Amino acid sequence: MKGLSRRGALAALAIAGLAPGRTLAESQFTVYRTAGCQCCQAWVSQMESAGYRPRTVIVDDLADVRLRYKVPADLAACHTAVIHGYVVEGHVPAEDVQALLRQRPQAIGIAVPGMPAGAPGMEQADGSREAFMTLLLLDGGRRRIFARH
Repeated sequence: MKGLSRRGALAALAIAGLAPGRTLAESQFTVYRTAGCQCCQAWVSQMESAGYRPRTVIVDDLADVRLRYKVPADLAACHTAVIHGYVVEGHVPAEDVQALLRQRPQAIGIAVPGMPAGAPGMEQADGSREAFMTLLLLDGGRRRIFARH
């Protein structure tokens, strides 16, 4: 928090929902997923490894969750997370979540649509992967590229 007074830095951390001395990666967040999804659990484990503290909520159907958090149907994936007021849909890399929280754009959140091979939680036994994008979700169903992988 270079350039801020100690009071300003503490206020900025409070706005971001962080305690002093904690990093953005140490943020707690909620992940909504269905009970039997193994790739969702793999993504949650990777987020834990990156220092995040996910709280999992098992739901029967994600449609209501996506509707509540304004995730367009064409970007739906197998789990929906919410962190510091942003939605994180699908197999988004931890570094993209970190960038989102650091940049704090005026947006609904970020998404990796579908289940691309090689995305976090979607690793393939043979190491193969497909190129994918993380999209920034904007009001009115608009979106733009946030990161390429």
